[in-house]
Amino acid sequence: MPRPSCRGFVVCRDRGQVIEGPFNGSDAIRAGLVRKHELRSTYSAMFPDVYAPKGIQLTVRQRAVAAWLWSGRGATIMGFSAAGLHGAKWLDLDLPIELIWSNARPPRGLRTAHLQIDPSERMLLGGLPVTTAQRTTFDIGRRHPTGPTVARMDALLRATGISVDEVEALLRLILVEAGLPRPCTQIPVRSSDGWSTYYLDMGWEDIKVAVEYDGDHHRTDRVQYAKDVHRARESGAARMDRHSRARQ
Repeated sequence: MPRPSCRGFVVCRDRGQVIEGPFNGSDAIRAGLVRKHELRSTYSAMFPDVYAPKGIQLTVRQRAVAAWLWSGRGATIMGFSAAGLHGAKWLDLDLPIELIWSNARPPRGLRTAHLQIDPSERMLLGGLPVTTAQRTTFDIGRRHPTGPTVARMDALLRATGISVDEVEALLRLILVEAGLPRPCTQIPVRSSDGWSTYYLDMGWEDIKVAVEYDGDHHRTDRVQYAKDVHRARESGAARMDRHSRARQ
């Protein structure tokens, strides 16, 4: 992965003009861009030694930049914050910025996780180090297993174009990470009339539980939707407890 760059994160002009966007206070003072008293009078401290102009509403990206500066330009943006940078909509702007960074006591407004991830799971978005869309989806599903989380994952999937097959692979990883036995895949279920065989995405045949992810076609293709509903009924007839999530 290319080295992160701070180009474009701070817009500076002549002394006396306000620095636009988050910046490192110590760096700005050493560069002669601001005086110490101006940090208190003109700017607000977002995190230790990281400032932004007073009275502005910061975007997710600007808050992520501030968090990255706080880490000494060493962290990787992850989780919901990374989802926002990937273009996912309808994310809560008040959520803490999530970082892969080894600091167990971050300041208010930040959430850190000491994780080891493969270099291929990082990328640069506008100069910021961010987890890839696939890794971001995995982290959200694993670390935030709640109802609202599913809607946020859907927003990320729509923004990045992750395929249904990739989602199913991530779902298997999430299930195993949660401590469940590795699920079997493509579980055959005979129809009640014995003429057809349906295949469920994954699950555990011994306890009759299946897990599926219904892609966007579930709601946009009426024929496919009807087939999915019929298959769900047949699964019930076969006493398979089927849990599914439709992409919304």
